[in-house]
Amino acid sequence: MASEIGSERLSATHVADMEILVRRGMTKGYELFSLLTPPAYVAFVLMRKGKGHFTVNRFLRAAWVGGAVGCAGGGVLEYIRSSRASEVTVRNWRMQHAYDTASLRADDHSTIGAILFAVLTPAIFWKRASTVNLHDAHFSATVVLGGAGIGSAIGLLTHYGRTVTGDIAPDAQIPEIPIASS
Repeated sequence: MASEIGSERLSATHVADMEILVRRGMTKGYELFSLLTPPAYVAFVLMRKGKGHFTVNRFLRAAWVGGAVGCAGGGVLEYIRSSRASEVTVRNWRMQHAYDTASLRADDHSTIGAILFAVLTPAIFWKRASTVNLHDAHFSATVVLGGAGIGSAIGLLTHYGRTVTGDIAPDAQIPEIPIASS
C-alpha cells in the first residue's frame, strides 16, 4: 500500500512538471511565431500579390493567427518531448527553466509588449473609424489580438536588444533538491 501511494505521488509530480513545461512551450511558441509571422507575411504578400493586396486588417490577422499556431505547436512539441522523458529528467528541465533568468526576462518583455500593443493598436486605429469599422466585433478582436502579437514580438526584440547592449539578466543558482527515483 505504501509503495502504491509513493508511485501515485511521483506520477502526479511528473504530470505537474509536464504541465508547467507544456505551458512554457506554448509561451515560447507564441513568442517565436509572433516574431516570425509578420515579416514572413509582409514578404509573402509583397512578392506574390503586390503592394495593393496588403491591408492592415490582414496583417493583424496574420499576426494573431501566427501566434496561435505557434502556441499550439509549441505545446504539442513540448508535450511529446516531456511525455517520453523520465520523471527525473522532466524535473531537471523544469528546475532549469524555472531559474533561467534570461528566459524569464524575455517572457516578461514579451508579455508587457503584448499588453501594451493590445491596448494601443485599437487606440491608434480609432481615428480611422470611418474607413475601418472598429465597432465590428470580428475586426475589433483582430485588432486587439493582432496588436498583442505585434507587441509580443516588439517586447521580445526589446529583450534581445537589451541583451546585445550589455544589459544581461543575472544568473540564478539552482538549488539541489533530492529526487527519489521510482
